[in-house]
Amino acid sequence: MIIGTAGHIDHGKTSLVKALSGVDTDRLKEEKARGISIDLGFAYLPVDGEQTLGFIDVPGHEKFVHTMLAGASGIDFALLVVAADDGVMPQTREHLAIIDLLGISHGIVALTKADLADAPRLAEVSAQIAATLAGTSLEGAGILPVSSATSAGIADLKARLVEAAHHLDHRDAGGRLRLAVDRSFTLAGAGTVVTGTILSGTVRTGDLVKVSPSGRDARVRSIRAQDTPAEIGRAGDRCGLNLAGPSMSRDAIARGDVVLDPALHAPTDRIDALLKVLPGEKKAISQWLPVRFHTAAREVGGRVVLLGDPIAPGGS
Repeated sequence: MIIGTAGHIDHGKTSLVKALSGVDTDRLKEEKARGISIDLGFAYLPVDGEQTLGFIDVPGHEKFVHTMLAGASGIDFALLVVAADDGVMPQTREHLAIIDLLGISHGIVALTKADLADAPRLAEVSAQIAATLAGTSLEGAGILPVSSATSAGIADLKARLVEAAHHLDHRDAGGRLRLAVDRSFTLAGAGTVVTGTILSGTVRTGDLVKVSPSGRDARVRSIRAQDTPAEIGRAGDRCGLNLAGPSMSRDAIARGDVVLDPALHAPTDRIDALLKVLPGEKKAISQWLPVRFHTAAREVGGRVVLLGDPIAPGGS
């Protein structure tokens, strides 16, 4: 199961992931210096000797919402983080709206910094959270007070995540391979490595794949699935693929590319889509409206061409 954090800046997402997994997902020098997450962070927690929980930690700052989207598109379970001292804040609502639009219906709310609040305050913020969740895909989700500083509630939260993983249906591994790339780098002695979540299909060592939209060909030299060496990766796994081929280099692949079965390579500059406009939007969606289009880990500019009348807030 892939768990994605969500929530306002400085509400303790990264500290919570560290308390759960033992991994500090802030790896960049600038993140350490500024004390905030800037890029996606990753951690893993082996449980029961059978499976591994994967964590994708996302930035909470409004300027990095595009980065949050790149991480949220591959998750199975949302870990919405709300600090007890602040309560629900603007990016809490924005991240929740993204979770709702992505149709992620499994999740839990971690009421962090519980050591800084008394019982009445915890009850007040819990009621505020429940009201905010109403009408979204996370309506009715559990709310659990925790503290990364004192470890209060951490064991209970971990147990709930493990229980959720046991009951969550595995993604169908049928169909052809699609892996959405969120990181690409080179390793000495290995070459090009990409990481991401497998959206569909399976991949095996030795498979021939194509990188889209560039069309570069590659062979899968080795695989790490859920942070463990493997011969196969399946839909729902976070995987690292070591890719070999004449066109593979440091700059050959970027975040937003897709590693896929060669039969699926068909780049396009237009799609048909059903649009849903959030009720809180101030304007209707009109003809030829410029938008930022997000799919998996990719963000591109585009325009809306409506087949009917403008779509008012709350409509589709």
